[in-house]
Amino acid sequence: MLKIPEKKTVLLSNGETYAYLDQGEDSQNGERTFLFVHGNSSSSMHFLPLFQRMEKTRLVAPDIRGFGDSTYNSGFSSLKELADDLKLFTGALGISKAHVIGWSTGGGIVLELAVKYPELVSSIFLIQGAGFKGYPLFKKNDNGSLAPFENKEELSKDPILIMPALAAFEAQNGAFFEMLWNMSIYLNQKPSPEENKLYIAETLKQRNLIDLDWALINFNMSNEHNGYAMGCGTIGQINCPVTLTCADMDYVVTQAVSRDNAAAIKGSKLLEYEKCGHSPLVDCPDRLSADILAHAGIS
Repeated sequence: MLKIPEKKTVLLSNGETYAYLDQGEDSQNGERTFLFVHGNSSSSMHFLPLFQRMEKTRLVAPDIRGFGDSTYNSGFSSLKELADDLKLFTGALGISKAHVIGWSTGGGIVLELAVKYPELVSSIFLIQGAGFKGYPLFKKNDNGSLAPFENKEELSKDPILIMPALAAFEAQNGAFFEMLWNMSIYLNQKPSPEENKLYIAETLKQRNLIDLDWALINFNMSNEHNGYAMGCGTIGQINCPVTLTCADMDYVVTQAVSRDNAAAIKGSKLLEYEKCGHSPLVDCPDRLSADILAHAGIS
């Protein structure tokens, strides 16, 4: 039977209350503390496979603003704002340094965190992390050409990419998201029925889809234009050790995107994952947990 831990809560100085998982202890000044940052349509609970495997460390995983059981008192427009939340969150918990793990969109938040608050980040491990040039979504004009959405309101009215998901959230339609995960995420292994039920229940708690997607399409740490805006070039400012996974069956964050990330981050290490999709957490949790510990220098 799946053991489901109880989430704790902490009030941040910006008025948001973050729910989070907190397991284990660290008596070595952050050397054995891991901060996990989840991606879109998920929550801290999606990291349970790693919590079950990484003993003798402190593992902390928050629900980001508007996800899971955290509040959504204020909207946001950038991943930088969510990185600011993490700074307040770690400060509230007395965490001054940690190895930071970002999955998917969480990878983009982690990169922003490392640039703005380098003193907090001992190292970065990106689990199929979002591309540093963002994840641009485009509307199709009447003539078939593609163009950027002009604002959040226009994005929210997209009939193909956005409105079906918004309707599913409104109706709490778990079957819709189960179909979506099976089609795009679980292309190799699948979670157990009990785990899947938990994960879908957590997915349905998301309230920030438009803000999150808008932040993603405008995220750009490169020196190039991504179709929405010119990048800020800050990807070159990351100086901590970085390891990235590159999964051969991931069609959300492709191998090309993972390799592009690795090429842009100086000194980074790329790990090739075979027979693995967008969730190594499900496809190969034993290897993933071992790789994260090795990356942090923990045997």
